[in-house]
Amino acid sequence: MVQFVRAHRRACSRSLAAALLGASCVALLASSATANAQTRSLKSGIDTSGFDKSIRPQDDFFRYVNGAWLKKTVIASDASGAGAFNELSDHSRDAMHSLFESAAKPTPPGDRAAPKQVKLTNGATEIERKKVGDMYATYMDSARIEKLGLAPLAPDLKAISAVTSSAQLPAAFATFAAKGVRGPLGVTVGPDQKASSTNIVQVGQAGLGMPDREYYLKNDPKTVAVRNAYTKYLTTLFTLAKEPDPAGAAKRVLALETSIAAKQWDRVKSRDRNATYNKMTVAQLKSMSPAFDWNAYLAAARLSKATDVVVRQPDYINAVDTIMRATPVGTWREYLKAKLLDANASELPAAFVNARFEYNGRAIGGLQEQQPRWKRAVSATEGVLADATGKMYVETHFPAEAKVRMDALVKNLVNAYSVGIDSLEWMSPATKTAAKAKLAKFTVKIGYPDKPKDYTKLTIVRGDLVGNSQRSRMIENDEMVARLGQPVDRTRWSMTAQTVNAYYNASNNEIVFPAAILQPPFFDVTADDAVNYGGIGAVIGHEIGHGFDDQGRKSDGDGNLRDWWSADDAKAFEQRTSMLGAQFDAINPIDDMHINGKMTMGENIGDLSGLAQAYRAYKISLGGKPAPVIDGLTGDQRFFMGFAQIWRTKQRDEALRNQLATNPHSPGQYRAFVPLVNNEVFLKTFNVQSGDKMFRPLTDRVKIW
Repeated sequence: MVQFVRAHRRACSRSLAAALLGASCVALLASSATANAQTRSLKSGIDTSGFDKSIRPQDDFFRYVNGAWLKKTVIASDASGAGAFNELSDHSRDAMHSLFESAAKPTPPGDRAAPKQVKLTNGATEIERKKVGDMYATYMDSARIEKLGLAPLAPDLKAISAVTSSAQLPAAFATFAAKGVRGPLGVTVGPDQKASSTNIVQVGQAGLGMPDREYYLKNDPKTVAVRNAYTKYLTTLFTLAKEPDPAGAAKRVLALETSIAAKQWDRVKSRDRNATYNKMTVAQLKSMSPAFDWNAYLAAARLSKATDVVVRQPDYINAVDTIMRATPVGTWREYLKAKLLDANASELPAAFVNARFEYNGRAIGGLQEQQPRWKRAVSATEGVLADATGKMYVETHFPAEAKVRMDALVKNLVNAYSVGIDSLEWMSPATKTAAKAKLAKFTVKIGYPDKPKDYTKLTIVRGDLVGNSQRSRMIENDEMVARLGQPVDRTRWSMTAQTVNAYYNASNNEIVFPAAILQPPFFDVTADDAVNYGGIGAVIGHEIGHGFDDQGRKSDGDGNLRDWWSADDAKAFEQRTSMLGAQFDAINPIDDMHINGKMTMGENIGDLSGLAQAYRAYKISLGGKPAPVIDGLTGDQRFFMGFAQIWRTKQRDEALRNQLATNPHSPGQYRAFVPLVNNEVFLKTFNVQSGDKMFRPLTDRVKIW
C-alpha cells in the first residue's frame, strides 16, 4: 500500500525519554521506589512488541506503535485484511464454532424427548440451541447440498419464468424481496425521521450486483477488471442454471444494471438526511412512476394499508419507471434469476459457491482462497439465528465486570462531552443548551439486547439449507411488515452480541456496544484505565460524536429530524468540517484514489471528537490524582498508544480500493493519523515540533467538539 508519509524518514535522533517527554518528564520516569511499588500490580495494556522504535513518533505515530506488527503480520489467505477488528472477529468466530459444534451433536437415543423452552447454562433455551445446532449441521452437510443441486430453488425459478409482461414485475419484485432477493427498489418499514416514534414505509434505490454505481460507470483498468469478473460471474450462474444463452444474458443484465446505476445518487448525496427525506402520499408516489403498479407491489408486500411513504431518491424512482418500460420483460426475467441465484449462491453446490468467491472474494476483496466451510457455516448460522447465538456467546464469554466498567466509562464520556460543549468558543449559548439537552437523552446499550428476538415461529429443518435461509428471511420480512402502524420498538438491536463493532442510531438517539468489542486491545478489564480510554473510550466518544456529526446533528434528543441550530452556529460548524474534509481529501492511499472527505465526513468527525472527549473523560476518571507511570510510560502516552493500537490494520489492495469507493470509514492508519495531528494534547505529549511530519500549525488544526 502507498503510505501517507511519502518523504524520506529521519532517523530517530533523540532518546525515547528526551524525544517524547522533554527534560521535565525524564524526572517523572525516575519516580520513587514507593510509587513504583504502588503501581507494580497495574498492567499497561500496551503491546510494545508491536512498536517500531526506528520510526520517530513525531513523524509517524501509527507505525511507531504498530510498525513491528505490520512487518510480522501476514494477511490470512482467506481474508482481505488483518488488524485489531479482524483479530477479535476471529476470536468471536472461534468461540461460536465451539458452541455450534457442541449444539450440532446428535442427541443420544435415550434423550430424545421434545426440547423444552427452558434455559440451559449458555443462556439459550433448549429449543434455540437445537435450532442453532441443526442450522450449523445443515450448512456443514455439503454432500446433501451437492445432491440437491438447484432443486430447492425450482419453485422460485418457475415463478420467474411465469413473468411474461412488465405489468407483473412490481408484484414479482415485492414477492422476491421478502426472500432476500433485491430488485431495483428497496422498500422497508422503519422510523419516520421527523416523527421518530412512528414507523413508516420507506422507498429507496437498490438493485446493483456490484458494490457501487462507480463500478459500472468508471473505465480505469482496475474498475474494468472488476466489471469483467462480475460479467464472468453472471455468465457462470446462468450456465449452471442451464440458461440457453448464458453469456448473452450476463451482458444484458450488466447493461440493465448499468442503466440503473447511471440514475442512482452517489454515496455523498445519499447520506444527506435532509435530501433523502421526502415524505409524500402513496397517491403522489404513484403519480411519480405511473408505469410501475404500486398497488400490486404494496399488495404483494402486504403494505397496502400504507397511506404515506418517505422516498429517499425521488428522481431515481421516476427513472426506474422509464427503465422498466424500455427494458424487455425477458431481460427482467434474466435480472431476477441472476439476483435469485446470487442471493442463494452460498447455500448451493460448490460450483455456485466457487463462482461467487471468484467474483466477490477474489476480485472485490483480494482473497487468495475460499474460507473453510466451518467459517462460512458459523456466519450463516449467526445470520439466521442472531439473538439465539448471541445469548450463547454472552453467557460463556462476557464477564459481568466488563459491563460494570463500561457503564463507568460511558458516564465519564457523556460528562466529557457536556464539559466540551460548554467550552466551545464558536457555539452560542442557546445552541449549547440544545446540544446538552440532546446529550442528556442519549440511550446506552451495552453487551446484548434486554429483549432478544423470539425464534418460536422459525422452522429449522436439518438438511434444508436453502429452506432454512429463506424461512429466516421471510420471518424477518414479516416482522418488518408488522411494524407498520405500530410504535417504534426502541429495544431492538441492529447487531449481534458477538459482533466486533459499535453503532449510533439517530432515530433512537442511542449508542450500542456489543459484547465482543469489549476485549483487548479495545477494552481490558485487567489494565489501567489509560489504555481503555484510548481504546474503547475513543470508540464510545466516536459513537456519541455521531449524534453531533454533519448528519447526526440534524436530529434532536428524541431522534426527530429538525434544525435546532442557529444559522451562525451552523456556519461555524461547517467551516470546521470543511477543513477536516480537506485534510482527508488530500490523502492518497493507493493508485489515483484519494479518501473522499465528504463521504467519510461523519466517521471522521466521530474519530476526531471521540479522541478529544475520551482524553477529557480519562482526566475526569483520575479524579484530580496523577496518573501512574507504568512500564516507563505516562498515562497520557499510554492513552494515545492505546488509541493507535486499535487502528492497526493491513489490507489487500483490492479491499482498500473497494473501501475507498464504498465505505464511509477512512482506512485505519489514517484514522490514527488525522485525529492526532489535530490534537493539542498529543502534540505536547510527544513533543511534536515544527518540521516533524505530524506537526500542524495551530491555524491548520481542526477542533469541532
